[in-house]
Amino acid sequence: MGMELYKLVLFTAVLMLAVLASISEAGQLVVYWGQGDNEGDLIDTCNTGKYNIVNIAFLSQFGKDQPPMINLASHCDARVPTGCQKFSDDIDNCQRQGVKVMLSIGGTSDTYSLSSDDEARQVADYIWDNFLGGQSSSRPLGDAVLDGVDFDIEKGESHYIALANRLREHGQGGGKRIYLTAAPQCPFPDEKLKDALSANVFDYVWVQFYNNPTAQCEFKSNDFDSFMRSWRQWASSLSSSELFIGVPASVSSECASSGYVPEQELISKVIPFARQSPNYGGVMLWNRYFDAINGYSDAIKSTV
Repeated sequence: MGMELYKLVLFTAVLMLAVLASISEAGQLVVYWGQGDNEGDLIDTCNTGKYNIVNIAFLSQFGKDQPPMINLASHCDARVPTGCQKFSDDIDNCQRQGVKVMLSIGGTSDTYSLSSDDEARQVADYIWDNFLGGQSSSRPLGDAVLDGVDFDIEKGESHYIALANRLREHGQGGGKRIYLTAAPQCPFPDEKLKDALSANVFDYVWVQFYNNPTAQCEFKSNDFDSFMRSWRQWASSLSSSELFIGVPASVSSECASSGYVPEQELISKVIPFARQSPNYGGVMLWNRYFDAINGYSDAIKSTV
């Protein structure tokens, strides 16, 4: 091999290694889907190629001795047994593209709560049988098997560590990896999920750095220190989980009451700082409807 050819081969190899390294360090982009009118179907969301994880929101009714039920706003009527099963093919399509699809439980409604560990395990059994690898004749989203469960717990009592552990048991027994994720509020520690978070049961944690205007943990253009202190606390406490920056996708108050980060400030300040943490995972956006309108993900995707 001539010297010039050798140099060319060596340069190409180094370049490929650099590209692979940059890919391996790239963060993931997460979005919530299911609560926005006119946000498009689930398959449309995945076909954009923007998102690595989509959270279907929400299983908003469970516990309190009531039958669990999903609420996907105007997308479908879960009160009809087959009302939301049309999304089964969409879920399969998303997964074939490499997009993880999660069931998000909770939300801001007052229609869920867990009174005991036993009730938590019963809810976990229902989720396993109806959305994951179990068997049921009444699966709300059809035969598709979701990749895991997202805990967006903002109301009700605790006992969520029992629910998470039961889901882990089902996954291990069924031979399928079940991803568990959480969306805690940015004040540390999260009131509803602190036990489960401290037990390190979650693979991914996307902290909601919004809707907490008085807690000194949101990003503000004139107060970056508050966000930095909050991020460091979360990152050091959840070293075994991948940690995501949760932000609203629009400045509109209908999206979030506070915590909007202008795209260029997220790119120039927030992400570079967060990436210094070895467990940085990426960015979570609330939600697909506002992202489609505002184009937030278009602006930040290459830097996440």
